[in-house]
Amino acid sequence: MALPTSSSIHPFKLSIAQSTLDDLQTRLLLTRWPDKETVTNWSQGVPLAAIQELCEYWQTEYDWRRCEALLNSYPQFTTTINGVEFYFLHIRSRHENALPLVLTHGWPGSILEFRHVIDKLVDPESYSGSPEDAFHLVVPALPGYAFSGKPTETGWDYRRTARAWAELMQRLGYADSGWAAQGGDWGADVVASLGHQAPKGLKGKEVQVPIHNKKGEERAMYLDGRRDAGHRGYSLQQSTRPQTMGYGLADSPAAQAAWIYEKYREWSHHDGNVEAVFSKDEMLDMIMLYWLSNSGTSSARYYWECEFDSTAWPISIPVGVSWFGGDNSYGPKEWCERYYKNIVHWKETDRGGHFAAWEVPDVFVAELREWQSKIR
Repeated sequence: MALPTSSSIHPFKLSIAQSTLDDLQTRLLLTRWPDKETVTNWSQGVPLAAIQELCEYWQTEYDWRRCEALLNSYPQFTTTINGVEFYFLHIRSRHENALPLVLTHGWPGSILEFRHVIDKLVDPESYSGSPEDAFHLVVPALPGYAFSGKPTETGWDYRRTARAWAELMQRLGYADSGWAAQGGDWGADVVASLGHQAPKGLKGKEVQVPIHNKKGEERAMYLDGRRDAGHRGYSLQQSTRPQTMGYGLADSPAAQAAWIYEKYREWSHHDGNVEAVFSKDEMLDMIMLYWLSNSGTSSARYYWECEFDSTAWPISIPVGVSWFGGDNSYGPKEWCERYYKNIVHWKETDRGGHFAAWEVPDVFVAELREWQSKIR
């Protein structure tokens, strides 16, 4: 039986004009490159040879229409909430009693982070699971991220995003039957805000990288322990002057690519070769979502809107926490227990990094199944 949905929800099909793709080709061809770095590693940022190799592949071999077809194979929709049009996937399992789950990405991610887990979550029996493991999936793009609308006013932080997600789940008809939420990076903050707000129907949440207020020695320990502790300039720039940096990201595909390609390498779990985790095509798919929607600036602005380490709220709904061993931060369980009063699942894995669903989909799915079994 299909759920009733709001008349304000509209089907969406992606169709990028060929002229837009031709413009990209021209811009790549005319890229003016900087001089080569003066070191033999990544300590000054993306090496010239590495980004030139990626951009050459982008220009000569990459096929956007393949990615466009993938996205169009999913049920896509838009709906306007508080003046912002949100783009989302809504993929229902054939199991009517599946748990509705909203998945939230972060930066520099997108809905494509979940490309390898969607089928496993909605059709668990085809992937060593049981009907009780099934989820109905709602996968929205954050405000200012492809292909959601760009806010034209201030105030769109993770708290307001959480309220929008609650409204979305209401419009989809899940508020009465019950639903859950999962997120990493900014998605973890959105999910924490959802847990604190406790909107109608929210049964539980599962997070990667929960971040709470940490003071004094604890904060120093946390920051020193981050794998990216020595190169967080991107965060300072995006949280203070996103508009200034945005001109380069909007004008140069090479700049947009380098800005986030660096994070795919630095924040994923590998032995130095990022292509052991992500193919060039997959990384360029993600980069293309930023480029085609011109969302380099608006996505960076989310940092300007949001406060770091400010999600120290008491949360009483059932919580699952997954720490992936190659991620760029870590916090002990006792820190989380100060705020999460009902941790039903805690796991520290050896594999996976910041983009866990993309990097280690089987581990990610196993985590969600185990957490779900404890809130079912």
